[in-house]
Amino acid sequence: MTAMRRALEFLFTRALRSRLGVALVIAVLIFGVIGAARLISDSADPTEGLSSRPDRPITTVDPAAGDDGVLSSAAPPPPVTSPGARTPEQTAERFAAAWLGRPGMSAEEWQAGLRPLSTSALSEKLTGADPASVPAEKVTGPPTMRERSETFVELLLPLDSGRLRLELVTSNDGWLVDVLDWERP
Repeated sequence: MTAMRRALEFLFTRALRSRLGVALVIAVLIFGVIGAARLISDSADPTEGLSSRPDRPITTVDPAAGDDGVLSSAAPPPPVTSPGARTPEQTAERFAAAWLGRPGMSAEEWQAGLRPLSTSALSEKLTGADPASVPAEKVTGPPTMRERSETFVELLLPLDSGRLRLELVTSNDGWLVDVLDWERP
């Protein structure tokens, strides 16, 4: 009986207080639960438990319904311009000419030239900007248009020291520049 008492005393005072002893007890418990579960289940056929399992993949889209993805392979519709109004290309070229300005131009004159060609949001962002900070001097080629929708286009204008990227939206006043971005080569 003293041997049994010593074994229990060793178990509770030393073995279970160490990390190794606790890990050993947890491992014995896990293997015991797994072994008991295997003895109780005793199933010969692994598919027996899933009686309503489908025989083919579940699809939620009709394959004949067409493409419903976010990305479309179809070309976007061309931009809509009312008769007699400026096209997006014309607006971009006029805006680029006004943005490049001319030597000795005051900030007020520069902003007054940009205002009729830009949205009120862009005009606010350009308030306080200095025309001397424009990093280019001239347009070197025709604009390249990326049609996004009937009312939104992106135009890239090559300049002598980079590219001017303009995003244009249509409004009651025709096409207006909403975003101005400068891209270095």
